[in-house]
Amino acid sequence: MSMPFGYASPEQIMRDKADYARKGIARGRSVVVLQYVDGILFVAPNPSRALHKISEIYDRIGFAAVGRYNEFEELRLGGIRYADINGYTYDRSDVTGRGLANLYASNLGRIFTESIKSLEVEVVVAEVGETKDGDAIYRLTFDGSVFDEHGFAAMGGQAEAVAGRLKERYRESMSLADALEVALTALTEPGGERPPVGQLEVAVLDRNREHRKFLRLTGARLERLLAQTTTPQPASPPASSGSGDTPPPTGPEGPVDDGSSPL
Repeated sequence: MSMPFGYASPEQIMRDKADYARKGIARGRSVVVLQYVDGILFVAPNPSRALHKISEIYDRIGFAAVGRYNEFEELRLGGIRYADINGYTYDRSDVTGRGLANLYASNLGRIFTESIKSLEVEVVVAEVGETKDGDAIYRLTFDGSVFDEHGFAAMGGQAEAVAGRLKERYRESMSLADALEVALTALTEPGGERPPVGQLEVAVLDRNREHRKFLRLTGARLERLLAQTTTPQPASPPASSGSGDTPPPTGPEGPVDDGSSPL
């Protein structure tokens, strides 16, 4: 029996979709998630102030992603709806990072198998516990695979190189300042310059906070924390003054992405 014109085996189709997704994810900037003594730290270079790669899902649960913004934003919103419905229907303690990771794994696996195009995203779901032994970090890939990470996780961009630098420097029970130093060192290519403060997205799940554990670190708070690290950070350029100033922007500062480019 002759094969129809344009036939491709299921194995070849899956390989092509996987290669397509990996290339899209690799174009995005890396994200690092790691444990520190009081919780879980998220760090990502992000020049956009309008679009976030790191977000809160529920009381103890945080979300980080890399890839196409419009695709991982849909996942984030779906996770919030899932958490709100289950927390309201049953109990807030019934909403867990594992349950959310299972939901994402099911959706990503179904899309990868049934759709022509797979999602160009990689996701981390992190949950902070009452003690460090109760912390959980789940990394999910475009095909629905779930990895239960211990201590730290890296994704997007040069993820393998970033993870290697993390492995060399990470240690348990680091302070927040030390964890941030390790994350920034891992995200910076050897001999390269670290991103300025204004192009960093940093957040924590702090187990010592009441009720909602997620806290975004910005502005003076982030600058004070960076001042405690061992390596000086490049400062944001000062605003110019004078009659030749350009008019203030009318929208959010930084590049605004329509979702078509990887973050």
